[in-house]
Amino acid sequence: MKHRTSPAFWLLLAFTLTVCAFLVVPVAMSMLAGVTQNYFIGWRGGLTFDWVLKVWTDYRHTILRSIQIALACLACTLVLGVPAAYVLARRTNALTRSIEELLVMPVAIPGLATALALIVTFGAFGELRRSWVFILIGHVLFTLPFMVRSVLAVLASIDLRTLEEGASSLGASFAQRFFGIVLPNCRSGIVAGSLMVVTLSLGEFNMTLLLHTPLTPTLPVGLADSYASLRIEVGSAYTLVFFVIIIPLLIALQMASRPLSKKSIQ
Repeated sequence: MKHRTSPAFWLLLAFTLTVCAFLVVPVAMSMLAGVTQNYFIGWRGGLTFDWVLKVWTDYRHTILRSIQIALACLACTLVLGVPAAYVLARRTNALTRSIEELLVMPVAIPGLATALALIVTFGAFGELRRSWVFILIGHVLFTLPFMVRSVLAVLASIDLRTLEEGASSLGASFAQRFFGIVLPNCRSGIVAGSLMVVTLSLGEFNMTLLLHTPLTPTLPVGLADSYASLRIEVGSAYTLVFFVIIIPLLIALQMASRPLSKKSIQ
């Protein structure tokens, strides 16, 4: 008997495609404006990469600095977030639940308020205030909860205690258990958290607006400055450059989530 697709399926598919188009088309139009001679004429006026070259020439330092901060932020959240998630997963009590809620505080508080708190607390340290490390501190505070929650969700779904007890009974040390059992089993959570950390750090604007100095502008700050240039082609070209940077990073992180081998951990 031939299976017939119900009208409800086609209705839901049409609705989904409409929502996707609503989200994707404006971005595509903005990127197209970045390679047109004149936005008001459109692609009929001719295509050019002059605006992209202008963005790279004028704002290259902001792009490279944002990549530097995003990768440093990823390293910090991995070093801090994965062990923190492990402790929270191993010790489930009122204290760890309170710590978990406190970790989410920087996400709930507006970025401008967090940035102001950092300036009030550490603003007197002149060298730190003028360094990109000051922005990095804010980004780590903002993105760390996403890494912890992603890894914690995976660890909570497996019988971590039984796996560790089995390995311990075979003579495995803590380091062997952590690197040989815990990390491989929470690989998907680490990759998901890494995706969020990198993308959030690259695109974070509210907090960075207060934390940066004229010597340490980042990609989002440069993007805002490019739109203030009164040439929408420049801002659109900047958006195009942003996607050229972020998409390969996302693909690389997605590829990293694939298993390295088919052998299972026993």
